[in-house]
Amino acid sequence: MIDKLGTKGIAGVVLLVAGMGLVAYQAPIVAAGLALVVAGLGLVASGLVQSVMGVFGMA
Repeated sequence: MIDKLGTKGIAGVVLLVAGMGLVAYQAPIVAAGLALVVAGLGLVASGLVQSVMGVFGMA
C-alpha cells in the first residue's frame, strides 16, 4: 500500500494523523467526530473511484 501512496500520500497521512492527535489532545470528543468524518470521506472517495474505473472498464 505504501508504494501506491507515493511521497505526497505518505506526507498527507502523517499530517492527518498529527492533526488528529493535536485535536485529540485538546478535545477528545471533537477528535472522534473528525475521525468519523475523515473515514466517511475516505469511503465516499473510494466508492467514486471504483465507479469511475468501472465506467472506463478498469474495474
